[in-house]
Amino acid sequence: MQVPPQITFKEIDHSDFIEAAITKKIDHLERVHNRITSCNVRVRAPHKRHRKGTHYVIEIDVVTPTGDVHIGREPGNNFEHEDVYVSIRDAFNAAERKLRKMKEEVVGRPEVLVSPLQGKIEMLNTDEGFGHIATTDNRLIYFHRNAVLNGEFADLSVGDTVELSVDQKDADQGPHASMVRLISGQKFVDKPL
Repeated sequence: MQVPPQITFKEIDHSDFIEAAITKKIDHLERVHNRITSCNVRVRAPHKRHRKGTHYVIEIDVVTPTGDVHIGREPGNNFEHEDVYVSIRDAFNAAERKLRKMKEEVVGRPEVLVSPLQGKIEMLNTDEGFGHIATTDNRLIYFHRNAVLNGEFADLSVGDTVELSVDQKDADQGPHASMVRLISGQKFVDKPL
């Protein structure tokens, strides 16, 4: 952390035990997200009740290069928050969830690499610029001239072997090829040998 963490007590007396618990939780957050630049924690006890216990509010502000996390909810009717350590636990658990989500969004989940699908051109309409490809998994996939790489649509003919990527998004009539590439010199085999 570039800036040392700040722990502030408001409407409550300072406690070394509470500060030690918070410091331990901050250390855990740094292990979850190793790019935290600063962390400010405020411990408040705004509800001074005579008949019921005091509810503690833990506010956390974490700054990272990719975004900020702010935790600061009022306890409501949750009587567990009459225990300051439970309030600390809940607030830091919420901060951890937000930091993990932020880290996933920035780093992203690894993409699953899928080998391109192969097929042969079953039908070709050169006037309107589309066709259908019979794939190795026994599907008939629509493609448009814009999906053919390197502008080779005019070079295609029925029976040619192609490599394609199938896209299901933005398809009203079903899956379509988002990329079609002519494979030269390979024979398409649609039946087992």
